[in-house]
Amino acid sequence: MASAHEPATGFDVDVCVVGGCGRVGLPLGIALASRGLSVVLYDINADAVDVVNSGTLPFAEEGAADVLADVVSAGRLRASTDPASVGSAENLVVVVGTPVDEHLNPDLGAVPRALERCAEHLRDGQLVVLRSTVYPGVTALTEKLLASKGIGADVAFCPERIAEGKAMTELFELPQIVAARNPTALARAEALFRKLTTRIVPLEPEEAELAKLFTNTWRYIKFATANQFWMMANDFGLDFARIRHAIAFDYPRAADIPMPGFAAGPCLFKDTMQLAAFNRNNFVLGHSAMLINEGLPLYLVSRLEERYNLGELTVGILGMAFKGGSDDPRESLAYKLRKILSLKTRETLCTDPHIVDDRFTPLDEVLKRADLLVIASPHAEYAALDTDIPIVDMWGLTGRGVLV
Repeated sequence: MASAHEPATGFDVDVCVVGGCGRVGLPLGIALASRGLSVVLYDINADAVDVVNSGTLPFAEEGAADVLADVVSAGRLRASTDPASVGSAENLVVVVGTPVDEHLNPDLGAVPRALERCAEHLRDGQLVVLRSTVYPGVTALTEKLLASKGIGADVAFCPERIAEGKAMTELFELPQIVAARNPTALARAEALFRKLTTRIVPLEPEEAELAKLFTNTWRYIKFATANQFWMMANDFGLDFARIRHAIAFDYPRAADIPMPGFAAGPCLFKDTMQLAAFNRNNFVLGHSAMLINEGLPLYLVSRLEERYNLGELTVGILGMAFKGGSDDPRESLAYKLRKILSLKTRETLCTDPHIVDDRFTPLDEVLKRADLLVIASPHAEYAALDTDIPIVDMWGLTGRGVLV
């Protein structure tokens, strides 16, 4: 069992968030500051730091912009590129990306590397909270790293659970999983997150690490199930949206069946791979979900080739974000769709109302030039398009059916 450490005194701020100007760290910092804590955001992205310090939100997050402006002007939140800032806070929350490597294996070193960069500034008595989704065992690896450097800090794993775009609601409403090796660290982490929510779920670190991977993988598998069902119905010329409505209508055991669509973004696919690696690549269900979800752009194009002579058409892709209503293009399957269509069509145009990209075409121009439209991200702006151009809508956004 890891030893407990008494909190040190003489800290300048309550919380430092490492990776604090990103889409997970910044909403957390804003939420904590809104509850009266003093917060510093440490980030290596100098441009993002400058934007945050101006009181401006660098990305879309509903309900966050006004609160950010308030807490910055009140002096309760600031951002910094100075690694010494991590030593200024009693509570250090690590929120960094945990990618897979070039061989699609989990990168176990992402969190330890982030701590290594600022290790000389860490202090005895700090609470180090890991919030990134990590491969099981990374919390223990972090404990060993700090101990090897002679740093007497408590370590906890408290995974982020929010959906992008809903952070300012879910940070306060969702239960928070809190895990630590010793009672003191657990109590300190619980006290920190009780600033946001009254509901705490205690676990052992390895249990909590698996809980987060299970959560994301479960969502990924559910999306794969819906996509497979859609392809089956579609191949027989049947409208999955009508079938889904029938089985879910006032029937609670089927109420959570999603509509089909691209299951993308920076988390679900990656975390399913992490879970597969953890189980020695013995994860038939997860691997099948990957094949279905990652293969959906290819399936969609193959169906379009059966209906249209794509080589003579200009195709417009509507929406390049990884999900509807978002300005986040990370790991969006719309880009995979664009790559495939660019090989098949006369011309492929892309547009998105939320993402600024010089390669994109304004929607009104797409509507003038395109012969065929494909909704790749279900932005609300596309639900009632005034056009006679055929629209491929696997999401059911337009209410015209999902048969392709």
